[in-house]
Order: sequence, then structure tokens, then C-alpha cells
Amino acid sequence: MNPNRLLIYVAAFTIMGLSNAVIPILPELADLSHSPAGGFASSLLFSAYFLGALGTMLPFGILADRFGNLKFIGLGIVLTAISGLIILLSENFWILLISRFIEGSACGAFLPAAFAILSKLRNPGRYIGELTFLFNAGLAAGAFLSGLLADIYLKGAILIFTVMTSLLTVYLFSKRRQIIYPEITGSSDSLQDSGEFRKTYREIRKIKALLARDNFGLWLSAFLLNGAIGVLVAYYPDYSLGIITKAQLGISISSLYICAMISSLLAGRFKVKEEALIRLGIGFSALGALSAIKYPLLGFSSLGGGSGIATVGLALAVARMNTNKGLVMGLFNTTIYAGLSLAPIIAGFFTDFLSFEKMFIANGCILAGALILKDLSADRNINI
Repeated sequence: MNPNRLLIYVAAFTIMGLSNAVIPILPELADLSHSPAGGFASSLLFSAYFLGALGTMLPFGILADRFGNLKFIGLGIVLTAISGLIILLSENFWILLISRFIEGSACGAFLPAAFAILSKLRNPGRYIGELTFLFNAGLAAGAFLSGLLADIYLKGAILIFTVMTSLLTVYLFSKRRQIIYPEITGSSDSLQDSGEFRKTYREIRKIKALLARDNFGLWLSAFLLNGAIGVLVAYYPDYSLGIITKAQLGISISSLYICAMISSLLAGRFKVKEEALIRLGIGFSALGALSAIKYPLLGFSSLGGGSGIATVGLALAVARMNTNKGLVMGLFNTTIYAGLSLAPIIAGFFTDFLSFEKMFIANGCILAGALILKDLSADRNINI
């Protein structure tokens, strides 16, 4: 296997694992830190990660085109290790909030660069499917281990994945010359023209064309899909208190990512049109979002399976756009993290007068509404 692809795969697993190791213990972390935000604290700790990713995904995607994707792969790994150490050692709410934001920024550096590298390979559907499989494997492992170890050591899963990302950081420093100067080692991911930084502003202007009406359904469906996931994952730990154990919660949430692993791997290998994948995935996801209210394991499994299918379809549609891969993948991941970060915050404003159950019903119905969207395939004729 190409060493760059191997690094991306291992990093995807560890970065996603650490990000999700926090989820099952959000209420406990908020209580431990004596949060001044009250019951809204769990949602803030959840959303801070995705706000970090949202704010950095697009600029890092643009800069990766200019300076080389491998450099941003390395930046994502280093920032993840730093944030993991802070979360592990601190109990201050504001420090935890900042470290979650840094952790999200690490994801913002990593994902567009990873998607860009893989989308340039000969069989992008297969490799994007494998990447989706591995970061869902990391998310599943993080949630499962966190729920399993919570009663033994609250931050046990955080410790495990922090150690793993720290080891990856040590490896990066041993390979720093190949990453900083990829052209010396013959890597195909080198910067073509380091003097092109002045073109970055013109790259930003391309966003207007990418957000054109013909692509609106694509971006909105990505937002709604991940917004529905964000709302359910952010509020389910509080909703399930006293109903299911931490281990059961960890298993239920991890089933989302395990099913997404399997479905994304399969979806990436079949010759099916992108729009069909997106609609099929959204349908299963909406069914799962509603089912999870009474049947957490079944609901999260269906939500995950559907999201894995839809994500591969969305990524393939976006990858076929005729523009710089770092830019378009940055925009794609920005819509994903916009949903994951903003939807739980918006939902938080309704928690005072809506029960969790009613909020989850509305969440599933909104996602189902994405099925009526038109033009769920990219405009391949776009020429930027």
C-alpha cells in the first residue's frame, strides 16, 4: 500500500476515535467541570468540536491546494494529539471547550486534504469508501470504549486515543523531511508552484460558482443529513439517563458508525449513480432517526447505515466537479460540519419547551424532507 494512503487511513481512525471518545460522557464532563452553562453545557462541548471543523475546513482546503495536502495531514494529527492531552488533564469547562474547538480544527486540516489525495487516485470510489469505513470505525471505537470504560476511568477512552495520536506524531517527526519537502522524495502531492499564494483570493471567488443553484440540493442534503445525526448524538446521552446504561449507550452510538463503516465500504464498490446512493441513504437515515426514540440500537444502526451510503454518494458527486479538489472537498466537509455543529445549537433553543422525544421526531421529519430535493448530483459541466 502507498505509505501516504496508509498514513491517512491510520490517522483517520485515531482522529475520529478521539473525537467520539467524549460523546457518551458529555453530561459527566460538564458536571465535573462545574459548567456555568447549566444543562446546555453538554451540547456546547459537543458542538465546539464541529464549530472548530466548520470554521477551518474551507480555508484549510484552499491552503492545502497551495502548499500540499500532506502538510495538512500532519497538522491535523499534531493538533489532535495536543487537544487530547488537554482534555485528558483538564477539568475546567472553558479549557475543555477550547480544546474541543482545537480538536475540530485538526479535523478541518485533515479531512479535505485526505479526500483530495484519495480523489486523485485511479479508483476514487473505492478509496473514499475505505476512508469513510475507517473514520467510522474510529468513531465507533471511540464511543464503544468510552461507554465501556466510563465506570472504571471516566477518561479511559480519551487516554487510549491520545496515546495513539501521540505515537503518530512521533512518526511524523521522523518523516518530517518527506512531508515538508515532498518533491524531494518524488511524491505526487507536491506543490506545483509555491508562488501561487496570491491566487488564494481568487480561489475563494470560485465558491460562488460551486454554490450555484444546480448544486444547492447536494449541499443542503449533506447539511440536513449530518444535522440530524448531530442532534441525535448530542442530546441522546441526556435523554437516555436512567433509561439505559453507559455501556448500552456506547454500544448504541457505536452501532451508528459500525453500520456506516459497512455500508460505505459496500457503496464505494458498486457502480450505482450518485443520486440513487444519496436518496437511498437519506431514506434509511430518516427511518433510523425516528426509530432511535424507542429502539436505540435499531435506530442508530439504520441511521448509520443510511449515512454511510449517502456520504459516499455525496463525496463521489462532489469529487466529479471540475475544480481544485482541496477547495471542493473543503466546501463539502464544511457543509457536513455545519450540520453537525449548528443543528444541535439550534435544537438547544427548543429544549425549554419541547421534550427530547418531540425534538427527535421533528429532527427525523426534517431529514425525511430532504428526499423531495431535486438535483442531488453535481453539475459536472462547471468550469472554474
